[in-house]
Amino acid sequence: MNIDLLTLVTFFPALGILLLLFIPKDKADTIKSLSLIIAFVTFLISLFLYGAFDPIANGMQLEVNLPWISSFGISYHMGIDGISLLMIILTTILTVLAILASWNSITEGVKGYYISMLLLQVGMIGVFCALDLFLFYVFWELMLIPMYFIIGMWGGPRKLYAAIKFVLFTMFGSLLMLVAIMFILFEYQSVTGEFSFDMLKIISSLSFGYQEQLWLFAAFALAFAIKVPLFPFHTWLPDAHVQAPTAGSVILAGVLLKMGTYGFIRICLPMFPDATITFIPYISVLAVIAIIYGALVAMVQKDVKSLVAFSSVSHMGFIMLGIFALNIQGLEGAVMQMINHGISTGALFLLVGMIYERRHTRLIEDFGGIAKVMPVFSVVFMIVTLSSIGLPLTNGFVGEFLILLGTFKANVWYAVFAATGVVFSACYMLWMYQRVFYGDVTKEENKKLLDLDLREKVILLPLIILIFWIGIYPKPFFDKIEPAVKNVLEQVSHASSVRLTDDYEIIAIDKEQPGQEKLTLNLSEESDKK
Repeated sequence: MNIDLLTLVTFFPALGILLLLFIPKDKADTIKSLSLIIAFVTFLISLFLYGAFDPIANGMQLEVNLPWISSFGISYHMGIDGISLLMIILTTILTVLAILASWNSITEGVKGYYISMLLLQVGMIGVFCALDLFLFYVFWELMLIPMYFIIGMWGGPRKLYAAIKFVLFTMFGSLLMLVAIMFILFEYQSVTGEFSFDMLKIISSLSFGYQEQLWLFAAFALAFAIKVPLFPFHTWLPDAHVQAPTAGSVILAGVLLKMGTYGFIRICLPMFPDATITFIPYISVLAVIAIIYGALVAMVQKDVKSLVAFSSVSHMGFIMLGIFALNIQGLEGAVMQMINHGISTGALFLLVGMIYERRHTRLIEDFGGIAKVMPVFSVVFMIVTLSSIGLPLTNGFVGEFLILLGTFKANVWYAVFAATGVVFSACYMLWMYQRVFYGDVTKEENKKLLDLDLREKVILLPLIILIFWIGIYPKPFFDKIEPAVKNVLEQVSHASSVRLTDDYEIIAIDKEQPGQEKLTLNLSEESDKK
């Protein structure tokens, strides 16, 4: 059953690719229908995965560990925890919606486009399942190929520039990550006498020196920070978003950006705990800069899609801040916001794509007053806008509140500056909404716009349901997330040589003498906590 579920959910889209290869390229409707069926069945498999998952159990579940390249210690090791589970389900949902959203907009190279979408899904799900570092790297790199073609072949006027920039940025970080993986392999071999890329074995068996941790953390962190993207590694993102087709932007914002934050949680924190603690202030400052910078730049954008793209820089800064608060509130909020951002920003890109199909422009100045001619579209856009700015009773509020709460416990000033990003997001999102939807209809083209059709309502309905479900009753999601988050924090605490508690208690442990007594220093509330 384990093999069936994890392997099926990962590689079932590959079966669709094989079937598509035998369909003539002029059978566009058949290609679209088959791709949709394959994506929907993959989503159903992910729901079976949800049913088989035990929310109470600790550690990885549904593990599959089979030898692959035994001479180098490479194995087909797959497994999931609550974080992986929810990200897989988000991936399968958004893939179905992205394929539906491409139904009318992709008219050339249809066969290649849908093959690229399904191959991209294999890579994304594989990253969330992989427990072998080599396997993780294979899936990580696999995502580059289809996304390059999706942007470069079906994108906007500057599609080649955006696609090449996306690949160069990502590959630069990936190469450093590969070097770090090889170092870990030989370090593991020198300690245990055998080769292994197994993440769980490495975490439990290896204890890197402080200097080693700093270099290894930096190598992995750069790869993940580019993918997030964390300021100042964000410059590829606006170009990729603006030039990508609608479905490409949805997948890019909804899933691919989360690969970076997921990598920090899955690899950097448990493997390099001392380096994680050392880098907390640096990454937290960059995250705060990203929050404020992304919001301010979004505020001056003239293109709606560009505005949403820069809002992603700001929102991903929030997620990074929550991760490096390094407490349960911050980390749970970060994971929840990874899901929320995929839902809300994915919905925004879908809505922008729908209006672009009608008007063939995304400039804010080309609209105005369209709430009068597209009332249903306007209501849905307002709901998603309020979700994006974190209105209570929507999903965005749940994640941002926990992130700010966790950050406040870790560092008050980070929380104060980050909170300004919430205010700025309300400014640029509501100002954009007011200019696009209210006022007089001044352009003749806008008077003839058609409201949402049945296909578009079907696309948006699941996302609207999730926005209110998570906002009103997030408990089922936190039940899956909390054990995984606690496990990550325990791994950091047990592996690090310096532990910080909520009572500002510093415990220094000499790992070379495990039997010695702990040296404990309690700091008073009035003392300098630095």
